[in-house]
Amino acid sequence: MEKRINELEIRYMQQEATIQELNEIVCRQELILNQLRRDLAALKEQFLIMSPSVSRDSSQEEPPPHY
Repeated sequence: MEKRINELEIRYMQQEATIQELNEIVCRQELILNQLRRDLAALKEQFLIMSPSVSRDSSQEEPPPHY
């Protein structure tokens, strides 16, 4: 009986370690995901500044300066 209890305690400790490790991984991934979201927003903004024609439909497009 004591051997069985020891095995259960060992399994419990291993599971706790695994849960902690997975939690740390999820937290790091959340930080990375937030950074990627900020980077994407910055890239979208830069794209809109550089290429307004692509982001607007033709009715909103200003005529070229030579017209």
